[in-house]
Amino acid sequence: MNRSSKTFVLVKCALLVALAVALNFVKIAPWPNGGSITAAAMAPIVVAGLMFGPKWGLLTGFTYSLLQMLLDGISAPPVETVFWYALVVMLDYVVAFTVLGLAGVVAKPFSSPVKGAVAGTVAVTAVRYLCHFLSGILIWGVYAPEGTPVWLYSLLYNGSYMIPEMLITTAMVSFFVKGISGRRPL
Repeated sequence: MNRSSKTFVLVKCALLVALAVALNFVKIAPWPNGGSITAAAMAPIVVAGLMFGPKWGLLTGFTYSLLQMLLDGISAPPVETVFWYALVVMLDYVVAFTVLGLAGVVAKPFSSPVKGAVAGTVAVTAVRYLCHFLSGILIWGVYAPEGTPVWLYSLLYNGSYMIPEMLITTAMVSFFVKGISGRRPL
């Protein structure tokens, strides 16, 4: 890839991050302790991974994770050490959003671009859900109602916004896949 084409891809990825940030402001349902159902805010990051491959997808997802942290203004988690705070940052932001850029890796083996895009989207959004689930168990479990197992609280709380978000994102990506299928990396 020559310098001008790298610049062109970088600009496209920056625009996709900007679109993701804008879509994240359209919250259909914000949850009280973090998380929300948005207007497919993850879709542009997934699209970057599908269109430009894992290197650019990961860079796009990582950039979005940093912006999410800044815009969310991480609320003080119920932790007492820097290690646990860093774990919140890693699980709830850095890993959770960066991994969205790997959709193209999952999609690549599929012969059908639509099936590949759907499989890639479901896989990376499921990994994001897993990140929030683990964070809910390790850190946010103090908010579980008395008598409720922490793992069940985390599964239900995070699933209540992540599953609809997964469905919305998958629907949007599959809707636009015909436009991006010709640009998927080999």
